[in-house]
Amino acid sequence: MKRMTRRQFAAGALAAMVSGSALAKTAADAPASADPLWFVDPDLRPEARAIQAMAGPGSDLTRETLPMVRRTMEALGGQPLPDVPVRRESVPVGGEHPDVAVYVINERSPPPRGGGTRPAILHLHGGGFVAGSARASLPVMQALARRLDCLVVSVEYRLAPETTWRGSIADTYAALSWLHAQAGALGVDPARVVVMGESAGGGHASLLAIAARQSPKLPIAFQLLVYPMLDDRTGSTRMPAFPIGTIGWTAAANRFAWGAFLGTEPGGSAVPSAAVPARLEDMAGLPPAFVGVGSIDLFFEESVVYASRLIKAGIPAELVVVPGAFHGFDVSASATPVAQRFDAARTEALRRALQSRA
Repeated sequence: MKRMTRRQFAAGALAAMVSGSALAKTAADAPASADPLWFVDPDLRPEARAIQAMAGPGSDLTRETLPMVRRTMEALGGQPLPDVPVRRESVPVGGEHPDVAVYVINERSPPPRGGGTRPAILHLHGGGFVAGSARASLPVMQALARRLDCLVVSVEYRLAPETTWRGSIADTYAALSWLHAQAGALGVDPARVVVMGESAGGGHASLLAIAARQSPKLPIAFQLLVYPMLDDRTGSTRMPAFPIGTIGWTAAANRFAWGAFLGTEPGGSAVPSAAVPARLEDMAGLPPAFVGVGSIDLFFEESVVYASRLIKAGIPAELVVVPGAFHGFDVSASATPVAQRFDAARTEALRRALQSRA
């Protein structure tokens, strides 16, 4: 087994924390011959095995373990890249909400005169609605901005349970509004603004696209959803079939996170549809999408269903399913060929979206 980097080790440790004892419980319900590793892509098995080794009793995601999970997610980040500029901006949200911080990445100062605008990505980080930060994702977003020659704005939205869905959606909507209002000063083409996110960030990106679709002043050209967190019913009233959700993010972690985000028990009829992308009835008017997910990721089924519903509504959508991949595989096993192929697919989808003009 190749030696894991510090980032890969932290990613594996985080996956182990949120796996908790759920892996053993799920495996106990499976046929005696069933081993979750059997379903994992061979390139990913060393990292999956490491996640299994680090998981154990008492490591379920709870209010008590959440501070440790947050510290571990911060360890996933690194120092900002020295050659890609970053500045922190405070954006008013309005009402009784505090300002939200955004990181403006790869800005040209001053912006070019007489045209020459660039596309922009509004990035929403992952972390199950309860952890993660835009700051920790800076090196990755800097590298992406440099690779695609675009501006990136990464949003430090509020986390649950300190706030519920209304607060974090208000933050992301304010950030999108600010990006469009400042497009001229930032040298951004407002017709080429893309939203993207991973896991909970993918859920937030889809929620933002839903919230903004009625506003002609806030166009979103494309949504890139990487193993997005879309449905509160997964793991609560809808249990995945083995081996889905046995490595990495589990049903138990999902129940806790959605409960914190919603402020109520997930899966029930009282859950507001405005807080859950999968509960949206009318898909009309949403932007084109890329949806990428692993076949044994807890979010596999909800991702496939969401992409299918977009397609049935006449919305261009690309669905990429990675056989044998678990949640967050592209982080914990980033050096593997399967992770690199996935990264190339989503980067190419972004490139096409950023170059396209409506």
